[in-house]
Amino acid sequence: MPEITVIIPTYNRENWLPDTIESVLAQTYLDYELVVVNDGSTDNTPEILSRYQSAINTITLPHNQGVSAARNAGIQQSHSKWVAFLDSDDRWLPDKLEKQMLRVHQNSAIKVNFTDEVWIRNGKRVNPKKKHQKQEGWIFQPSLSLCLMAPSTILIRRDVFEVTGIFDELLPACEDYDLWLKITAQFPVHLLDEKLMVRHGGHSDQLSSRDWGNDRYRVRSLQNIIKTIPLSAEDRQAAIIKLIQKCLILIQGFQKRKKDTDVSYYQQIITEHQVLL
Repeated sequence: MPEITVIIPTYNRENWLPDTIESVLAQTYLDYELVVVNDGSTDNTPEILSRYQSAINTITLPHNQGVSAARNAGIQQSHSKWVAFLDSDDRWLPDKLEKQMLRVHQNSAIKVNFTDEVWIRNGKRVNPKKKHQKQEGWIFQPSLSLCLMAPSTILIRRDVFEVTGIFDELLPACEDYDLWLKITAQFPVHLLDEKLMVRHGGHSDQLSSRDWGNDRYRVRSLQNIIKTIPLSAEDRQAAIIKLIQKCLILIQGFQKRKKDTDVSYYQQIITEHQVLL
């Protein structure tokens, strides 16, 4: 059994997918299996995957079910000790896995390890803003505002999922925000502070580009986490405050669009959570 399962979920990414797969096959660390989950693609993805059939395992979903379902299918059909994710428009540097595995072998207490990344937006390298600065340890509270761990950088011990669960398939976006909060509330995370992944942004098929009001899904996530995850008193208070802040942002947007029903809905959420502070 390989030590790592690498999971690439993909949907209609024929222009990106070959480079993504090649970046895994070029890894200097070899004790892995590569699982590509074809999430109901309607482009030339099946043909591309057929070129690599001797080097990859393919899971084909009958129709497009979303990135959470695709990642979960890969998790559920593999049995390795470690799981790594790679989005099908990103790529790894050749020593990404080797450096991460060296670090976790040096410290057996590490259950979640992630790296820094290079950002490419519309074909040009850009510098992340100060708010995106990487942190490690118990980072639940810094993660409430935004994802500090890119999915394509993370290496997770499988037994973490036994505590946190896997990706929420009811969330059409912000599924990584949701799971990372469940993880960081219950586990410290370790940062390998090197840029070992290249992250592409700015293209039209990104979830964040085509889905307005992603704070709707963050609010839904926070509601569930506050209700179901064992949080410290400080983390719980911080989560409630962030939930209220995000509801206020949504209310402003819905007021401009004259969507009174939505305004009332998020005002009610605020009222319900203010009493918990």
